[in-house]
Amino acid sequence: MDPLSLVINDDLAEGFYYSRQFDQAVEQVQKTIELDPNFAGGHFWLALIYAQMGRSEEAIAEAYKAIDSSGETQNTAMLGQVYALLGKKQEAHTVIADLTQQSKRRYVSCSDIARIYAALGDKEQSFSWLAKAYDERAGWIIYLKVEPIFDGLRSDHRFTDLLLRMNFQQ
Repeated sequence: MDPLSLVINDDLAEGFYYSRQFDQAVEQVQKTIELDPNFAGGHFWLALIYAQMGRSEEAIAEAYKAIDSSGETQNTAMLGQVYALLGKKQEAHTVIADLTQQSKRRYVSCSDIARIYAALGDKEQSFSWLAKAYDERAGWIIYLKVEPIFDGLRSDHRFTDLLLRMNFQQ
């Protein structure tokens, strides 16, 4: 492995995030950001991790750094997810509206919108968007089984059904 690879370092942090080892994830992302302070991926993960930890101000600051470093729609969606996790529902809905508008001009993954709705605790909308993500074969849906944002959906039979359709074992 290349210890100076931003992507490899970021992937390690992602693994810690998915296994809910948030302290280790923060430590790893900080190492990644030390390699390149403008690396959007590091700020993306740090924002999500801080939001999961309830570290509001830091999460929002990192979300904006990710957006400033890369204008990808997934970074905007991540900001919506951060807002939702932090209880800022109006701001999260504003991001959803913005992404919906953007989707008329460019690709916006349905899984990104599903993640925001899951963070808001809106199961109906989240499942609706997850079904669309499944149909469009959205890339991020492969993390469905391990993504912490979907923890609130796991007890619903629709979640199990979706995992089975994806050929994931429950």
